[in-house]
Amino acid sequence: MFTDLPEPELRAHRSTQTAPDDFDDFWDGTLAAARAAAPPGAVTVEPVDTGLRTVHVFDVTFPGYGGEPVRAWLRLPRGAEGPLPAVVSYVGYGGGRGHALESLLWASAGFAHLHMDTRGQGSGWSRGDTPDSGSAGPQAPGMMTRGIEDPHRYYYRRLFTDAVRAVDAVRTLPSVDPDRVAVLGASQGGGTALAVAALVPDVSALVAHVPFLCDFPRAVVVTDADPYREIGRYLAVHRDRAARVHRTLAYFDGVNFAARARVPARFSAALMDEITPPSTVFAAYNAYAGPKDIAVWPYNGHEGGAIDDDEAALAFLRTRLGA
Repeated sequence: MFTDLPEPELRAHRSTQTAPDDFDDFWDGTLAAARAAAPPGAVTVEPVDTGLRTVHVFDVTFPGYGGEPVRAWLRLPRGAEGPLPAVVSYVGYGGGRGHALESLLWASAGFAHLHMDTRGQGSGWSRGDTPDSGSAGPQAPGMMTRGIEDPHRYYYRRLFTDAVRAVDAVRTLPSVDPDRVAVLGASQGGGTALAVAALVPDVSALVAHVPFLCDFPRAVVVTDADPYREIGRYLAVHRDRAARVHRTLAYFDGVNFAARARVPARFSAALMDEITPPSTVFAAYNAYAGPKDIAVWPYNGHEGGAIDDDEAALAFLRTRLGA
């Protein structure tokens, strides 16, 4: 069943979210501190013997938030002459970078592909290898409320910074053309890619499929599904903290990043999605400041367009990156 507004109303929907006055200063300072903690060239790349004949796989470690080590897989097409266009991809909630033999599409299509691990996650449905060093404090189970009462301590400050530093890292690799880098993800990965498109304005393109972490004021009250429900559980106990929590979330809302991002973008939304209600996706899409398009899947849930989204994203990135 449809979970949200009819499509004509979705296309007109605007979020009530507003950006804090110091939103840009907050992120400028966060990224400057992370870059000062470790140079972008402090990247290790180790080959992995996978037995694959068409794709090279490398185990990568790069400096993320606070210079802390973050893991990733780098996959390159065998025999391709560089420097190559690159896709940096981010993972959905509860997942990590997975197995070395997974996620072969982008390298098989001729791109350099950096697949970033997700700090503190990676045991829900795919493997992870990067711990989260942040102090949690009181929180509901899951990651959504870890440090949620202070934007400086909130979990997604660290994750989004890691994601920006992944772009910094891939641009140092001799196999990559630093002027042809796109960011991509679905769900949490889509929300992360959207943030990076705003924070690294010279990336070439954005793909955000059914992006999570958008329009928090609406999201936390229109779905009872996790992960948004984690915030509701927290506020059901900490009844006096709602204003503080929503102030923190405003620094991480995809709506506020969308208003600052101008690179060509492809979104998708699914009208039967309970996890990222389509109105929250459209809130970010409608706020997006750059060239954009959106695929709408009327009969799908959180899987969105699945392989059809991938096929369309491949065509979009070939055009944007000249691959």
